[in-house]
Amino acid sequence: MKLSFWINGERVTLTVPPTRSLLDLVREDLGLTGTKSGCRSGECGACLVLLDSELVNACLVPAFRVQGRKVTTVEGLLKDRFVAEIKNRLETDGLLQCGFCESGILMAVAYLLSSRSVPTEKEIREALSGNICRCTGHAGLVETVKTISAVRRTR
Repeated sequence: MKLSFWINGERVTLTVPPTRSLLDLVREDLGLTGTKSGCRSGECGACLVLLDSELVNACLVPAFRVQGRKVTTVEGLLKDRFVAEIKNRLETDGLLQCGFCESGILMAVAYLLSSRSVPTEKEIREALSGNICRCTGHAGLVETVKTISAVRRTR
């Protein structure tokens, strides 16, 4: 199946098997390994990407659904200075230890802060609820996201 779409701002055309998932297309066909393969059932959040500016689990999206659409992976998102600052802050606070959940958490936090510059604690917890982090859990993440949004508000 031939697909043509945008990924991280670049137009791509390639041929993939009809059963290919967006996750496999991103990792295997395009070599963008920041998007992780975890549960393959939409439960862990490691494979989060933006599809036309909506947060989706790439493991659950058939590749053919991206035809003519815009996909943004963590690699594309990190081109944004604010997202790079979020990553730096999470690392400084020791919240991205093994790195497996990192891309999904960055995608979720950036998505949340793009729509809610000052999210409530409940909104932060809901945004992170689809991400499994076995190293640090969510308590520290929630506090760091609160700090990031407070700093952003004062700029």
